[in-house]
Amino acid sequence: MKATSVSKTMTNPDRVASIDIVRALTMVLMIFVNDLWSLSNIPEWLGHVARGVDGIGLADIVFPAFLFIVGLSLPHAVDARRKKGDTDWQIVQHVLVRTAILLLMGVFLVNGETLNATAMSMPRHVWNTICCLCFILVSNVFPLSANKNVVLGLRIAALAVLVFMAFIYRGGADENIQRFAPQWWGILGLIGWAYLVSGVATIFARNRIPVVASVWAFFALLSMLYHAKLVPGFLSFIPEPILGGTLTGLTLGGVLTTVIFQYYRQRQDNIRMTLVFLGMAAGWIVLSVITRPYWGLAKLGATPAWLFLCSAFTLIALTTIYWIADVWGKAKWFDIVKPAGTATLLCYLIPYFAYAFMRTAGLHLPDFLLSGGIGLLKSLAFALLCVWITAGLTRAGVKLKI
Repeated sequence: MKATSVSKTMTNPDRVASIDIVRALTMVLMIFVNDLWSLSNIPEWLGHVARGVDGIGLADIVFPAFLFIVGLSLPHAVDARRKKGDTDWQIVQHVLVRTAILLLMGVFLVNGETLNATAMSMPRHVWNTICCLCFILVSNVFPLSANKNVVLGLRIAALAVLVFMAFIYRGGADENIQRFAPQWWGILGLIGWAYLVSGVATIFARNRIPVVASVWAFFALLSMLYHAKLVPGFLSFIPEPILGGTLTGLTLGGVLTTVIFQYYRQRQDNIRMTLVFLGMAAGWIVLSVITRPYWGLAKLGATPAWLFLCSAFTLIALTTIYWIADVWGKAKWFDIVKPAGTATLLCYLIPYFAYAFMRTAGLHLPDFLLSGGIGLLKSLAFALLCVWITAGLTRAGVKLKI
């Protein structure tokens, strides 16, 4: 069979289901590993590896996979805006606004992690619930039939509540109370910084593979220079998620993958595309092996080896799912997790509400559900429950857009 004929088996050649599916699976895995704190007697390799330890667990590959997927979506998003008539400056403005919202969300949620419930007279789960409700009101796409003044009022009220929450915030230990601050930006904030650089690069690269590859190589090299302590000190004003190179390198790896994908997709050549992707993955694995002896393999250190290895893992997963979902037309196999790929931000926020509900209601699961294999099934069921709730809220009209 010729290479070009393979792609003709796709049920809808204009739709790339695999990106949404990989995003959905990553989000389900993220909720799953984030729930492991509630369990005991489970394999250590499922969780995060401690700071300073050379190695990674399953939980340590989820965040980089998500960053990579953010990059996968960027060229498609930029192309869609250009088709609508947006200029480059208008798209840059969109990237700046989206970055600001991600940073805002990340900072509020990370402050919730160090909240002093006694000093605040407010438990952490209440803080998280209020913040998440405000995020939804600010970001929700209301129906066209909704009263515009009411919608504007809700958004302004939500922002006012967030400002008030930041003003009254108290965190840290009793002997060292801290005020509201960025801290380490939180997961969403880190995504925001990587998205900012990768988004701007995508806009001006205009899907030119050599340009995107060069920008990716720059940040991969920057990751190594940063860990070798060779980055000039006068650049310290640049946020570490950018200056460190690793996080942006992960996102740009996704951008590079998509522009290569588009090149071969236009030529209906899945075979050569797959060979190129496997070659890229092999190359990244080799780079991980080469750099690991110098700086280790660690998520918490955001080391170059972690960047390369996790990029390879995600690319292999994407390629596999692309053949299953897009080439062989089996996307329906993944329908159970589909809402997590199309309403990802909403799905990410659902666990905050779920944990708050459990705390407020005083509900406690029996011990046998919190240990060993049964506990792991519980955490998987919890992740799927969050997806199911996301689907229901989406049908009810809750659709976040940033």
